[in-house]
Amino acid sequence: MLHVLLTNDDGIEADGLQALRRALVEVEGVRLVVIAPDGNRSAMARSITTRRPLWVEEVSFSDGTVGYATDGTPVDCVRLARLGLVEGFDAQLVVSGVNHGANLGDDITYSGTVAAALEGVVLGLPAIAVSQQSRGRSLDFRYDGGFDFGVAAGFVARLVERLEEVPMPAGTLLNVNVPAGEPAGIEVASLGKRIYRDELKVAPHEDGSPTRRRYWIYGADPGFHDEPGTDLAAVAEGRIAVTPIHFDLTDRRGLEALRKFDLHALLAPVGGDQGT
Repeated sequence: MLHVLLTNDDGIEADGLQALRRALVEVEGVRLVVIAPDGNRSAMARSITTRRPLWVEEVSFSDGTVGYATDGTPVDCVRLARLGLVEGFDAQLVVSGVNHGANLGDDITYSGTVAAALEGVVLGLPAIAVSQQSRGRSLDFRYDGGFDFGVAAGFVARLVERLEEVPMPAGTLLNVNVPAGEPAGIEVASLGKRIYRDELKVAPHEDGSPTRRRYWIYGADPGFHDEPGTDLAAVAEGRIAVTPIHFDLTDRRGLEALRKFDLHALLAPVGGDQGT
């Protein structure tokens, strides 16, 4: 019996999570537990809750099964499962999604969906993060036109069904992004590069204080480098993008360069004679 934790960042009642839950309960040999935020926690990345206890509430689903909603973050949800919130359940796989909106390229560093999957990797578990492009075909988080989750849910359910055959090295998660409409294929792709169009704009407000203002700081409609072989290019062309991601952030070449530099010399007093 494969113990699968399902979570997300859009909230336990989100259509994407519910579509994936219904698909996963049909997979033979799976015990599914749902632990998810009680509301939207998008773009929280790897935030955790350390300075207060977490509320957890049992939630009934339409098919008579139950899940667990918490006022914590997506990463907290994975920790709750790992620490034994559900008696007799020891997660062996983390599935996060289906997210409402794509998680591509540099955007994954902000994503609560990917963060939950990364927490699985940190805890030594294989993980899958899955996101759905909107019908408006935006390549980001926008909800334009709504979503169809059927293809994404079915694809991940079959992936889980054949998990033992999938070449996933230890310490790796699969980041899956599904385009709107009928996919033109599937591509194993690297992370692409975003072009952000952020700008600082004063937001209207009624506060008359001369020292206090409101600002918008993130622009709409980010672009991307249209580079073949990347997840952004694949989804833009209507293909499902599957990207293996690991958590080792160490720059190996940087290690060697720094080891050749005399860092010990920096222990000398600031402003001292560098020649002595």
